[in-house]
Amino acid sequence: MNLNQITVPVLDVERSIEYYQLLGLQLIVNSIPEYARFVCPDGITTFSLHREDSLPCGDGIWIYFEVENVDQTVIELKEKGIVFDEAAADQSWLWREARLKDLDNNQIIIYHAGENRINPPWRI
Repeated sequence: MNLNQITVPVLDVERSIEYYQLLGLQLIVNSIPEYARFVCPDGITTFSLHREDSLPCGDGIWIYFEVENVDQTVIELKEKGIVFDEAAADQSWLWREARLKDLDNNQIIIYHAGENRINPPWRI
């Protein structure tokens, strides 16, 4: 089994397309106003948006995008106008992360975990 795609709810697909393109995702399906799908620039995983009239309560959905260099990626995204809630920092779980929220309050984590993503020292 392999994870192929994640779909997140948004209020405005067209507006969200622009945002996720700024993050670097490549649009491959554009079915405005209901749906859009992207492919990640590294690999074949897809990510999609589905229009909803209301959003989930609470913290929203947490989306993790792994990059090779978190600090450089944050610099590049800030230059494009992306605003971060938390600067890049090393975490106790051995990942380097920076956090932001999309237009619908979904939490986005730009991170690098390397080998620790699947094989942390505490793996069972």
